[in-house]
Amino acid sequence: MVSRVDRGPVANWWWTIDRWFLAAFLSLMGLGIVLCFAASPAVAERIGLDSFYFAKRQIMFMAMGVVVMIGVSFLNARQIRRIAIAMLIGSLVLMVAVLFIGVEVKGARRWVSLAGLSVQPSEFLKPAFVIICAWLFSEHARQPDIPGNLFATILLGLVLALLLAQPDVGQTLLVAGTWSVMFFMAGLSWFWILLLAGTAVTGAFIAYEALPHVASRINRFITGEGDTFQVDMGREALITGGWFGQGPGEGTIKRIIPDSHADFVFSVAGEEFGLILCMLIAAIFAFIVLRGLFVALKEHDDFTRYAVSGLVANFGFQSIINIGVNVHILPAKGMTLPFISYGGSSLIAIAVGMGMVLALTRQRPDKRMIYAYHRPYSTVPAE
Repeated sequence: MVSRVDRGPVANWWWTIDRWFLAAFLSLMGLGIVLCFAASPAVAERIGLDSFYFAKRQIMFMAMGVVVMIGVSFLNARQIRRIAIAMLIGSLVLMVAVLFIGVEVKGARRWVSLAGLSVQPSEFLKPAFVIICAWLFSEHARQPDIPGNLFATILLGLVLALLLAQPDVGQTLLVAGTWSVMFFMAGLSWFWILLLAGTAVTGAFIAYEALPHVASRINRFITGEGDTFQVDMGREALITGGWFGQGPGEGTIKRIIPDSHADFVFSVAGEEFGLILCMLIAAIFAFIVLRGLFVALKEHDDFTRYAVSGLVANFGFQSIINIGVNVHILPAKGMTLPFISYGGSSLIAIAVGMGMVLALTRQRPDKRMIYAYHRPYSTVPAE
């Protein structure tokens, strides 16, 4: 056990970290490993791989994710901004490269091969985008003559354009929703609220008319006609599991779901472990989001408030989309369940984002002083 009198970096980290956040993240990671063992063997065998091929890789990715998350949590706000700038530039460059040299899957180019590894740049873009936008919003709040809000809006337009070019409508909605949460917390006016709402409706209509695969998914969701096999089986797995599930390894429907280890791992959890576990998973996600917003609202530093809110909002929106597809209340969309679905790029990128949350919510006695120092009209009396 780490002593309170120890003043080393590890001891200081332990006594200043938000251990509720840490416990929630590690719980999801542990569930991710268990559910990968339950869901992936049938998928691996179907494509001629070793039964535990995906499970072994998931353990490797999870170990890397834990190291990355803990490592990032040691950083301060200035270091996080510097890392975010580098990540943002690198991700934008790779997203442009994806359009020309990316691997095409089902009509979309979202992956690029680097040193033999497939990387999805848009996953790493999200936490960096949140941090940079939070910094721009906070700079505008600190000094209104700095056009931070304008720059954040321009950056949003650039990111959305690259995502739609792939095309990846799901990530587009996720990024736009996250940015809107931060802009709302930054105090946007009713004019901007109405403008953004109108833009969202217009964009949805254009996507439906211009992108056949978007129209197809929405039509299948509304009418139930067409290829709805995977969604139907995912819902059937949840129904079959009931409250307490069929038992570990006893699921049968999971064996015929193509993406049971990735986008539909929540359905596997329902079939084998029951709705009780599904509700527990949803509760952990809700706890992370609500605690993040609660902690952010108590922050005096604008950057920290916007950044933490944006990171947990992105985390929450992604989980809502995945679970919504599994229970068939949202149209089908390839979106991973954070820390639980199989996938290296998604898992490591989420670990970076949650490491940033841990870093920004650490208890530092100098936070008040930093806040007062940066405020040009501080009411703190001079000594």
